[in-house]
Formats: sequence, structure tokens, C-alpha cells
Amino acid sequence: MASGISADVTVVGYGPTGQALALLLARMGHDVLVVERWPDLYPLPRAVHFDQEAARILQATGAIWDIEKVTEDIERYEWRNADRELLLALEWAGQGMTGWQISTMFAQPELECVLDRHVKSNPRITVMQGWAAVGLDEEADGIALTIVQGAALNGDWRATGEQKSVKTKYVVGADGANSFVRDAIGVEIHNLGFAFDWLVVDVVPKEQREWKPKTWQLCDPARPTTVVPGGPGRRRWEFMLLPGEDAKEMNRADVAWDLLKPWAMTPDNSKLERHAVYRFGALWAERWRSGRAFLAGDAAHLMPPFAGQGMCSGLRDVCALAWRLDLVLKGAAADSVLDSYGPERIAHVREMINFSIELGEVICITDPEQAAQRDRDMLAARNAPGYEPPPPLLPPLGAAGLYVEGDPLGGRLSPQGRVSVGGASGLFDDVLGLGFALIVRTQSVIDSIGGENRTFLEMLGTRLAALDRIDDLDGVYGEWLSSRDATAILVRPDFYVFGVAARQEDVDPLIGKLKSALSAVTMPHDDATTVRVVHSAATSRSPGH
Repeated sequence: MASGISADVTVVGYGPTGQALALLLARMGHDVLVVERWPDLYPLPRAVHFDQEAARILQATGAIWDIEKVTEDIERYEWRNADRELLLALEWAGQGMTGWQISTMFAQPELECVLDRHVKSNPRITVMQGWAAVGLDEEADGIALTIVQGAALNGDWRATGEQKSVKTKYVVGADGANSFVRDAIGVEIHNLGFAFDWLVVDVVPKEQREWKPKTWQLCDPARPTTVVPGGPGRRRWEFMLLPGEDAKEMNRADVAWDLLKPWAMTPDNSKLERHAVYRFGALWAERWRSGRAFLAGDAAHLMPPFAGQGMCSGLRDVCALAWRLDLVLKGAAADSVLDSYGPERIAHVREMINFSIELGEVICITDPEQAAQRDRDMLAARNAPGYEPPPPLLPPLGAAGLYVEGDPLGGRLSPQGRVSVGGASGLFDDVLGLGFALIVRTQSVIDSIGGENRTFLEMLGTRLAALDRIDDLDGVYGEWLSSRDATAILVRPDFYVFGVAARQEDVDPLIGKLKSALSAVTMPHDDATTVRVVHSAATSRSPGH
């Protein structure tokens, strides 16, 4: 067996989740190997939506400005009944709290092509397409990963070439629903049993047309249907299969064209790019870490598409994992910091899955009487005095996380505004860089930080932002601190708040809690301000490692 390949982190899988993780780790200074069994990028549409938090993560990869060229914004997400009455309107126009559009549509092949160019132009990343991981053995100081060369034959992947051995410090399985890494580390799946078959049809219209509504759900018990943009120049329809319909029989081009007739889509005025029947499920891996191996993206969770959070959750996974791996690889944090990744992300993903199921339970009604009652309830709610549509979903992290427990902002997403510093203007992350951030009211707060804590913050590469030294162009940070009666807010590299200091004298203790969290093997949980770092049998490293 040939050998000689090594990396700090090996990513198995080269979809958006794996691509983003490779870029994040490389920007942090680590050597990354990506292994992908398919020799080429998949050319057909799949995911079509990302939200404002995912956009900020893509900003952190360095690719967002090119990604913007292949996306389109959506302003309003409507739900209508069979009579086309408006049941619900989610207002998603404009910029969200992260500094990015609340909701964005794209075609996954175009997104992957942009990320691919950025990945392959980074000298710290090696991509081996056409190679599959087939063996994973953990050793005292890393993982020995066996990979084999192969090719696509009649739509299936087959091993055709030599084997190689990869020596890597960590492995991340971002290799999809049929994850090799998940199977190799023996992780079970928790399945909620919520599943429906839908025919997904992607179309490229040959003529420009104004779509009204542009993005909507047709809650018609005769055939629940989703109608959305599929990225610039594309449209997507998703048709729920009804009881008794056979998935194989429904997955035909003539069936797709027949279902598209009400929208005046024909072979004369449009191109049928793809049709495929998917079973939408709701499940997650029970453990996301085993020793030096981790799971992310579809390898760790699947959810119904109704909230558009599948790919977004994968991007959150790798953003949460990258900064932890970065600190451990640089010797700035104990290996135990990695234990908090799985429990923290599982809790957050479960929120997204449950929300997606709630939406699906409303949409997927095929009984006319139940649908009529749903319509009456939703219309009554919408017409009630003081009614406001629900805001964009940005839930806090779960209780099992690495932040100050009991803190009013701990585990919540931080905003991003435009700033100007030393003649450079733009979004905070672009102007001040990535990593931890300590945002304070005045420079005097920074000056008051003790010497050891100053050294610690410098070691972490913490961004120090005093509002009397930077121009808070939109007032985002001034308003944020004022609304929370905060003197300082400490933000993690994945943009979630670690903790808040109400007074200047609280800043050093806050930094001390972060220092303890990053260096501790175990943490006490004896008061409301304890930093929660989870170490359970479900997330601890394998014995002997």
C-alpha cells in the first residue's frame, strides 16, 4: 500500500459542508486534505436556500462575494390554500441582523463551483476527487485513513485503482446521508419517523416571467406543492406524492410535465433540468464525535425541507467545529473543548428539525376536512388584532454548550454591522478579521484588562473593538450593548455570544471563564454563571485516546 499523505484535518466529502470546512480551516492556517469518491462535482440541483447566518459563515470562508453573483434574494414567503387565500406571509425582505439578506436562493451546482474555485486556489488544501475512504483506524496521535481510487460506472462508484494511507490528526465525515465515517465509528441514528415522498422538479424557463407569488407553499389537500426560485434563471416545484402513488411511477418526465401544466410550463417554453423523488426524513446521529473523528452536515442530520435549513445546518456544524479544531491544533485549548461540539449542535439541530416538522404537519395535509379546519384557524389567527408574522428563525444554542450558562446573551447569535477603522470600511468581520471578538463601550475597558488576560486574548487572536475607537456606521453595536446594559460582550469565532460583562469590573472575570473553559478537563456546574462544557459518555473520546 502506498503511503506518505498527511494532513492536520482530513475532510471526507466535498459538498458545500466539506468545502466550507476546508476553507475555514485553511484560513486558520491548517493543512487540509479533502477526499471525495466522485471524480466530478455533481451537476444537478439539490439545495436551493440559505439564510442570513449561513451567509455570514460563507463570508468567513472568503467566498461570499463570488457566491453573491449566482444567487437571488427572496422578499416574501407565502402560504396559500387551495382557493389561493393567503394563510401566512413571512416577510424576508432586506438585511437581517448578521449583515446579510434574510433569505437567499441559489442553484447548488453553481454554489459548489464557486466554492470549488476558492478551495483549489488555496495552497493549504489538497483535494482528491475520485478517491473513497474505505478504512479508518485511530492511533495514539492521529488517524490512519485508507483511501482507494475509483470511478463512476453506470451511475455507481466502483474501486478501480490503488490504495493509499493517509496520516491525519482529525477526520471529519461530511460525506452525506450514507456516510462512511458515521458507519466506521459505529454511530446510531435517531429517527423521528416523519417522512413523506415528494417529486422535486427543477426547470429552466426559456422566457422571462414575473412570478407572483415568487416563493410560496400551495397548501392544497389535492396535492401539497412548493413553488420557489431555484437560483437565477431557474424555478423549482416540489409535489407531494399522495397515498397510493408509487415513487418509481411518479419519477417520470411525462408526470413532471403533467403536474407543471397549471403553471403553463411546457417543453416548448422551458427545459426540464431534473426530476427526482425524495423521501424527506427527520433524523440525527446520536453522537457526533468518536475520538478524533467527527460528523457534520447530512452525515449528522437530515430534516424536512420546509424551513430551508438542511444546508444551513451543515454550515453551522463546520463553523462550530472549525474554531474548536483550530484552538486544539494550535495548542491553545484542551482536547476536551471538542466534546462540546456534538451536544451543542445536536440541541440546535433538533430545534430546526422540530420546526421543519411543525411546518410539514401544516403543509402535508391531504384530508379535505382537516385542511379546511387548518385554513379557518390560520385565517382567524392572521386576521386577529395585533397579529404579527413570526420572525426569521434564529434559535439559541442548546443548553449543552460552551458559553456562560445563565448569561442573558450566552449562546445567542451576535449581530454584524458595518464599521470603519483606520480608513477601512465594511462589514465587521471583513474589516476586523475572524476569531474571538471582545466588543466594549470604550478603550478604557480594554486598558483595564489584567496582564494575564490581555496575553490570553492576544494568544487567541481576539479582535478588540472599542466603540469610541471605531466608527459604528449603522449604530448596530452601540444599540446592541445599550439594549443589554452591557459594558462588554465576548463573542466566539462562530458568532455566538460566550458571555456579557455588565460592568467594567466584570470583564476580567468573564475572560477568566473563557480561559477556564478552554483549558479545563471538567468544569463545575454549581452556580448560575458556570461555563457549561459537556463531558458525557455519549460525547467523550474513545478509551485510551
